[in-house]
Amino acid sequence: MARPRKPLLSRERIVETASALVDAEGLEAVSTRRLAAELGVSGPSLYNHFRNKDEILDAVADAVSAQVDLSMFEEGDERDWRTALHDWAVSYRAALTAHPNTVPVLARGPGRRPAGLRVADAVFGAMVRAGWPPAQATYIGALMRYFITGSALGSFARGFVDDETAYDPADYPHLGQAHLLAERQQKVDEGAFETGLRALIDGLAVQYAALANA
Repeated sequence: MARPRKPLLSRERIVETASALVDAEGLEAVSTRRLAAELGVSGPSLYNHFRNKDEILDAVADAVSAQVDLSMFEEGDERDWRTALHDWAVSYRAALTAHPNTVPVLARGPGRRPAGLRVADAVFGAMVRAGWPPAQATYIGALMRYFITGSALGSFARGFVDDETAYDPADYPHLGQAHLLAERQQKVDEGAFETGLRALIDGLAVQYAALANA
């Protein structure tokens, strides 16, 4: 029997194609008509795998969540809760910054997305095992999501133009070097994230010690 000229349609192919569109052109680029054209299939065939565009975007977002390293939260891992939280946050941000156009969907929370729920479950479970009360473990999970997704929504450094005449010292006496930020975007943004992350975890450690001594 001759092989089909095109690979059979599957959820994986749809998600891969939709992910590429989102990365290249943004969430607005995804429609069932556009996806069908990219895949070389008829529009209705997509509905054998997804009910609507929102389900496709959920699957795209979940594919990003699946890239996050959770090994530090496994029970056999020897990292303490502070190191584990730090290493996970770095991995989570790396996944988001690799796919920044997907961040608005992820920022809404995991909903029913399996990989997203595994992330939430892993963080909560690890914090409770470390001795945090369940309510505080929930707050930590929420706090980390706010911080990480917020850091991935935009670049502080890219918010400044690279024109040295743009920031007149008469008006902005402290922005004489601001035009250099754009070309140092990665260093500035990663440095800011690491500074904030360490400050956040150090603050949690103070609360953790207070709980232990209560």
